[in-house]
Amino acid sequence: MTNLTLDEFKAEAVAFLDATAKLKPAATEFVWGQGDDDVALFEEISRDEEARLLVAAKAWLGRRAEANLHWINGPVEMGGRGLPTAYANAYRSLESRYDVPKQGFFGIGLGMVAPTIQAHGTPETHAYLPKMWSGELVGCQLFSEPGAGSDLAGLTCKAERDGDEWIVTGQKVWTSGAHYADIGEIICRTDPELPKHKGLTGFVVDMHAPGVEVRPLRQMTGGAAFNEVFFDEVRVPDHHRLGDVNQGWTVALTTLMNERASIGGGGGGGGMGLASASRLIEMMRHFGVSQDPVLRNELAQLYTGFQVAKFTNQRAAEKLKATGVPGPELSLGKLMLTNNLTATAEFVAKVLGPRLIADSGEWGTYAWTTFVCGAPGMRIAGGSDETLRNIISERVLGLPKEPGIDSKSPFKDLPRS
Repeated sequence: MTNLTLDEFKAEAVAFLDATAKLKPAATEFVWGQGDDDVALFEEISRDEEARLLVAAKAWLGRRAEANLHWINGPVEMGGRGLPTAYANAYRSLESRYDVPKQGFFGIGLGMVAPTIQAHGTPETHAYLPKMWSGELVGCQLFSEPGAGSDLAGLTCKAERDGDEWIVTGQKVWTSGAHYADIGEIICRTDPELPKHKGLTGFVVDMHAPGVEVRPLRQMTGGAAFNEVFFDEVRVPDHHRLGDVNQGWTVALTTLMNERASIGGGGGGGGMGLASASRLIEMMRHFGVSQDPVLRNELAQLYTGFQVAKFTNQRAAEKLKATGVPGPELSLGKLMLTNNLTATAEFVAKVLGPRLIADSGEWGTYAWTTFVCGAPGMRIAGGSDETLRNIISERVLGLPKEPGIDSKSPFKDLPRS
């Protein structure tokens, strides 16, 4: 227990923020046609600009670390400050009022990889945690493969034991941030003779090691936030293993539950973000459809959907606070997010019509293509909608499992819809 009260901690945090950053200007009422009309779900910036922003983001986390405000609720024995989670939440709320560098570079590493290392790692990998929280190291998640996306247990990237090392060979895909990551959490097949869920093992791999090749993947939005990563006999020491040999499925589930908590519980899941109600209402007014009863009803449903998601995420957050372990119900938050984003894209397309696909230079029209083209990707990221529905039905609602096809059935080779 700490003797530092929450009010004392807030005063400490404010003193640091006042000394190192400027307050954001007061929020102003949204006015159609003024300011930036960018509503992209994925940032569309050059690699040079990305590198510049990464340097600034790392420097900011470094300053926070110097003030011991980086890993506020982390265990003291692992380099954290050991304060309750409420203190970390309070700091995030305070920092949101200040103009500081964007920290999206660290979302996957700190939201998904770090908790897994903390839960399943070794002393050698635990040493990475304070460096991740201070911005010295950036982490990425190496799960999906060309033939194993939502069916993660079907992966084929292999790791073969060689004394005190493992030799990793294979390919991963859709890896966000791999091109600037320093370490990655990877799940590999270590025993092909075992059932597919049983023969997997997790590791922490050096993304700068010989044999690691990262290639960008161009998205239909124009950006390249994702990558495919190739491993050509990459050597990983055994002390970088996560959990026991062939117990990688448990490791993967820890990451996936944190991933769905991070994606579904973020700003997009709880609020409308850049696609705010004000922006959509003003869009309707500007194009003269604000009195259309069908569109008004759809906007009301859209707003309600985001509000329901916000309250659902708050309930899940309270349960997570009580248990400390992300549960399968967090899949609901991520599924609600993708449903809301899809509904937003469809609504915008109805209001804008041909203006959406014609780059006329008119404010608030063609800019929405980045949102509309980015939304489908969210239906796959963090587990496809179909996979999440199975998880919710089976593990949350307790419904029977999806029926399988017996290996002796004459219909076993027929494709399944």
